[in-house]
Amino acid sequence: MTYSEALFEGKNRLMEAGVPDAGIDAGLLLGFVTGKDRVYITSRGGEELPSEKTEEYFSFVERRSSRMPLQYLTGRTEFMGLTFETSPGVLIPRLDTEYLVEEAIKIVEDGARVLDLCTGSGCILLSLMHYKNNIRGTGSDISEEALLLAKRNADRLGLSADFVKSDMFASLSGPFDYLIVNPPYIRTGDIESLMPEVKDHEPRTALDGSEDGLLFYRRIADEAKAYLSGEAWLLMETGFDQGEEVKALFEKAGYLEAEVIRDLSGKERVVKCLKN
Repeated sequence: MTYSEALFEGKNRLMEAGVPDAGIDAGLLLGFVTGKDRVYITSRGGEELPSEKTEEYFSFVERRSSRMPLQYLTGRTEFMGLTFETSPGVLIPRLDTEYLVEEAIKIVEDGARVLDLCTGSGCILLSLMHYKNNIRGTGSDISEEALLLAKRNADRLGLSADFVKSDMFASLSGPFDYLIVNPPYIRTGDIESLMPEVKDHEPRTALDGSEDGLLFYRRIADEAKAYLSGEAWLLMETGFDQGEEVKALFEKAGYLEAEVIRDLSGKERVVKCLKN
């Protein structure tokens, strides 16, 4: 089987399984298995694909057809221009979360003490540390698996951060100058309507934000002040229709200068506010 034939067959199998962007995923998997880039695969489409690579490729295609996320299959993803290791059991970094990091880069001062709650893969904290100077970063998560992955990502990027197993603030001390968080915020009743890649493969504990999706924001509003310095900023990712609710929740709790930040399509993505 040639590269072109394998790519064509892989795309068809993924399309039959209802995989979005089947052609793109088929090409990415073929490049991952063979170690060849898109230009090579396209320009040498008539070249014979080694039989062991053909078998390996279609094994990956079969797993992708079961709707396992591409990022779990390849073990990596791109986020903020950096490559992060990914693994099943830990939430996959998403493009939407880049809005949170970009906003943090604007306001976080060099040398600041930064807490990244629910750190997962560490992508938020480590991206911020990469693009700012001398950040003293702490990432916390209740998942030991997530913390091990975050540590590996820190090592890969040559960054030094503290990673702490903690149920929210329980095992933290502080004080911190900035709190950044992408908490679980999907409404419990909405999870079953998510794509199979998400609802069937990503960790439910990193998705489920309770019946109204606001459980973790309430905990942060109630508990965060004891762990923050005098004029600390909080930056939080929200669901596309939750920003105004989260803003009102923190205003009621006494936080100042609360603001909803929207993405280029006008969807609510980030809420930031200042400790009183």
